[in-house]
Amino acid sequence: MYTVGSTDGTRIAYDRYGEGPAVILVNGALGYRKFKTMEQIATAVSEHFTVINYDRRGRGDSGPAGPASVQREIEDLAALIDAVGGRPSLWGYSSGSAVALRAAAAGLPVEKLVLYEIPFKTDPTAKFPRDDYAARLEPLIAADDRMGAAKHFLRNVGMPGPIVTVMSLVPQFKRFGANGHTLMFDYVALGDENMHGSPLRADEWATVTCPTLVMYGSKTYPSLKHASRSLADVLPNATLRELPGQKHAVKPNAIAPVIAEFLAGSPVPASRSRQ
Repeated sequence: MYTVGSTDGTRIAYDRYGEGPAVILVNGALGYRKFKTMEQIATAVSEHFTVINYDRRGRGDSGPAGPASVQREIEDLAALIDAVGGRPSLWGYSSGSAVALRAAAAGLPVEKLVLYEIPFKTDPTAKFPRDDYAARLEPLIAADDRMGAAKHFLRNVGMPGPIVTVMSLVPQFKRFGANGHTLMFDYVALGDENMHGSPLRADEWATVTCPTLVMYGSKTYPSLKHASRSLADVLPNATLRELPGQKHAVKPNAIAPVIAEFLAGSPVPASRSRQ
């Protein structure tokens, strides 16, 4: 494990794999660097790249989260970029894609972006998340009810209440639930303006000019397909790709070769189906 200090002094913990051009993995809601999927993706991609797999602030071995702030997360990535040197690429998973996007939009030296299933709510017919999701999340975080916040999040990604209750009894869930206090970071990175079924605004992402691969799984939720297609449409330099047979919980052996292919500059077929 390595650590680097962010602008406000917060310790950011990370693991480093492999050698070559650098790519930083940005985890999604409730995730942490020791999550098995992240470690497997890091290991696979590191065959040809230097991979940085880090704990976002407030998670794992990184320092306290503090108040939710997009700027703080951008500063964390800036510190990691300084540590690795050059112009690394960023891979964002789920809401981690929003953090990666914000960093690129803010002008950090990013070579390429690879984004998997960013959970904007762009489909006006989508049921989740509820419009009051953030308003109901805030008091749970203020009370440091981490498990309550995690359960609230899962219900707002469409999981039925009884299933969430059963999941909360599984030991592994407690590792995710421990990060419940960071969920507002994911929401502010996505942006409230992008979470109520309205179209994305091209001007919000006009400065994200680096080559970007936007992906979604063929078996994922329709709302996530809608969001990915919408994002690819408004980004200045994006390619859209559907991964056959994949869901939101993407399999490392399905996505790692695609990440490596795109970062290496090999052709990536576009998929702009509007089914």
